[in-house]
Amino acid sequence: MRDAEGTPRPERSGPRDPHDPQVRRPGRRQGQAGWTAAERRLLAVLRGCGDEPRVAAAARALSHGGEHAALWLAGGLVCAAADRERRDGWLRGTALIAAAHLTSMGVKRLVRRPRPLLPTGEPLVRTAGRHSFPSSHAASAAAAAVAFGVPRPAGRVLVPPLAAAMCVSRLVAGVHYPTDVAAGALLGGLLAHGGTAWLRAAGGCRPGGGRRV
Repeated sequence: MRDAEGTPRPERSGPRDPHDPQVRRPGRRQGQAGWTAAERRLLAVLRGCGDEPRVAAAARALSHGGEHAALWLAGGLVCAAADRERRDGWLRGTALIAAAHLTSMGVKRLVRRPRPLLPTGEPLVRTAGRHSFPSSHAASAAAAAVAFGVPRPAGRVLVPPLAAAMCVSRLVAGVHYPTDVAAGALLGGLLAHGGTAWLRAAGGCRPGGGRRV
């Protein structure tokens, strides 16, 4: 063999380095292809649930409500205005939800995973962007499930089911892969947990709001 300048190059002998990036790894590629195929099958099943009109209507309503974390941000501000005793807690939770949403948007611009191509049917909703990983709806929903349980214990009971339904709605709508939703929920939950702990330690705040005496 010769290089670009015509100089002979020595032939390689013996087994190639398995860490060489030029070495093909059919097992890994087959594993990735199998995982992607499994995701597509699961997505097709969940998207098929959206053929039922009531399920489709619920998925659309949840998807629209979670656009740019609008439902959670508005809910946090309303609770802060109505619950003056715990206002600081509600505002901190709302800020963490906004941070989770913005962080997920930043990750999307780095990963740039395209939206799913559905084998049959069309997505139930239009999306604000072309990128899929992670799901910003899932990130803000998971952050709300954590953050809104801090000011009032009732939030730990009422918010998580709604947050979970919003996550599933993105699959029923056909606009995210399951791993998009899982990654978004993990990102939002971890950020809200970490942010709550940091704010509590940094500000000497009680869990529900206000400051320790």
